[in-house]
Amino acid sequence: MTNVQRQSYPYWFLLPAFAIFALMFLVPTGTGIFYSFTDWNINTEKINFVGLQNYRELFTDKKLVAALWHTLVYAFSVTLLRNAIGLGLALLLNTKVKLRGLFRTVFFLPYMISPIIIGYLFTAIYHPANGLLNGALRLVGLKFMAVDWLNDPRYALLSTIFVDVWRTAGFSMVIYLAGLQMIPTELFESASLDGARYPQTFRYVTFPLIAPSLTINLTLSLIGTMKVFVMILVLTNGGPGYATEVINTYVMTSFSLGLYGQGTAANMLLTLLIVLIGFPVLVLLRKREVAL
Repeated sequence: MTNVQRQSYPYWFLLPAFAIFALMFLVPTGTGIFYSFTDWNINTEKINFVGLQNYRELFTDKKLVAALWHTLVYAFSVTLLRNAIGLGLALLLNTKVKLRGLFRTVFFLPYMISPIIIGYLFTAIYHPANGLLNGALRLVGLKFMAVDWLNDPRYALLSTIFVDVWRTAGFSMVIYLAGLQMIPTELFESASLDGARYPQTFRYVTFPLIAPSLTINLTLSLIGTMKVFVMILVLTNGGPGYATEVINTYVMTSFSLGLYGQGTAANMLLTLLIVLIGFPVLVLLRKREVAL
């Protein structure tokens, strides 16, 4: 075997994986980019290249603008809330509290359940007449707070945000717990001997050392919530009107109407949005890890 053959030998093992990656990702992505610049629709006999026309039409569509805004509100709200709650639960369940193993399981369990099942469950809970939530409010004398949570434009998006926070906070908790358990106990003992109180210990010991967990959680949360689809589809289907319309439900509607080029362009817009937001956040958090 020549020296060149010896050096190239490991790359032959990468070839099958790269072929699958190209077939399942690169080719569909390239095809999608191409069709986003065409007038492809259900009535078109011949697909024509139209340049940026689909993208120009998207930004003049009030429904798409609303979907873009709702996607950003949903993503940042769920990300902040689930991480705040997840971190609080992790800090609590990292102590010697009774039945902490059971509590960890209970809080993580919703993440293991299908979003479709959770969506249907909360559709029943949010029911304006027979739902558990309004029933509980009436029972404790808060009848004025009993509203139509999923069909009132004022509360529909907030209601879907709450469901996703409830579903995913346990996942964030597990990642933070993993980070907390990697911190040597000697550091906390040293801080205690130096007279540091809990807020100081958290600020100068705990938080810097769980920075990698924070990076993972925030990045995964942002990317996942910007791609939200199933939860919105099951709970509200983008309604009432388009009060909870997000980009993925807009794409689904476009494809169901046979507007394939427009739907593909909206999907490419979502991909670009994820890259423009997710990558800088990741870089910023990585730098923050080093600074801490």
